[in-house]
Amino acid sequence: MQFKLLHANGPARLGRLTTAHGCIDTPAFMVVGTLGTPKGLTLQQIRDHGAQVLLMNALHLAWRPGEERVRGLGGLHRFSGWDGPILTDSGGYQIFSLPGLRKVSEEGAEFASPVDGSVRAFTPESVVELEHALAADLIMPLDQCPAYPCKDEHMGEAVERTIRWARRALDRHQSLGTPGVDLFGIIQGGGSEKWRQRSLEATCEHAFPGFALGGFCVGEPPEMTRAGIEFTAPRMPADKPRYLMGMGRPTDLLAAVAAGVDLFDCTLPTRNGRNGTFFTSRGLLRIRNAVHANDARPVDESCACYTCRHFSRAFLRHLFLAREMNAAILASLHNVAFYLKLMQDVREAIREDRFEVFSRQFLDRYGDDAAQTEADGD
Repeated sequence: MQFKLLHANGPARLGRLTTAHGCIDTPAFMVVGTLGTPKGLTLQQIRDHGAQVLLMNALHLAWRPGEERVRGLGGLHRFSGWDGPILTDSGGYQIFSLPGLRKVSEEGAEFASPVDGSVRAFTPESVVELEHALAADLIMPLDQCPAYPCKDEHMGEAVERTIRWARRALDRHQSLGTPGVDLFGIIQGGGSEKWRQRSLEATCEHAFPGFALGGFCVGEPPEMTRAGIEFTAPRMPADKPRYLMGMGRPTDLLAAVAAGVDLFDCTLPTRNGRNGTFFTSRGLLRIRNAVHANDARPVDESCACYTCRHFSRAFLRHLFLAREMNAAILASLHNVAFYLKLMQDVREAIREDRFEVFSRQFLDRYGDDAAQTEADGD
């Protein structure tokens, strides 16, 4: 993996991340395909709308279909049919999100499968082995992100454990030496600057080619999230890609880009699509509302996606009320296209040294989406 910083407009960064399976122009939004594909969409659909990289979840893939099956069928790229870069999450977030299904110790985390109830232990070493078997381009180590609120002593324990797990994961990753697979480090610490700094310093001591900001969207207030990103991102190595894990709304993405973040992922585009909520340049649009019953306009008149070029608000509302399968497909496609186009516009604005103006103008049109909740899983 190689990362080249091409241009900076203040803290906002324009870059290119090159992997064995292609390039990622940053800032970039990674479409989430937890089990190998985005829900309700084909890979060709997201590729046609500008997707360069797909995120999958190693823990879920270990449960079904299993890493040995994927390995035997040629790795994730051949198995899924996606020939571009793939990033696999380790399942560390599930330590937070599935408390009833896991047990955490110094050795690792023990999960009961939501598929068949079977219990499996995941250690920093075994997670790296799993991700090497899947043969993703970018892989994440096992980490621990406590829920908010969290006592200082418990946050400290989680940070120190994540640091120790990172060292073990890196040792195993280097011993495996699989070509084309690169392991990121993860910085934890919740809303505590003290623990963020400790995690940052200890993690960046090691030879990770990229670094992630974890531990957000775990119940903390939005102002704490923003402060944590603005504190941590500028202190991360400037010559390495910076990845904000698992968030967020369009307003979150712009704020994080302004702090110097390069990579993002979130399930909101497809989850909101399945629920009948569209992201538009004028804010959120809930298509089931009666006001759209006779509206011949597209969802977003400034959008050139397949959905907006071919279907009216009235027709899309009809599909949702009739519970037609195409309703969720067309909504998800628009939302993914909206996120990908937003990142394309962000890159262009940074290149032309007008990111701050672009961001302000976008937010003036878009409004406040603070009421929108974060998605947990997809």
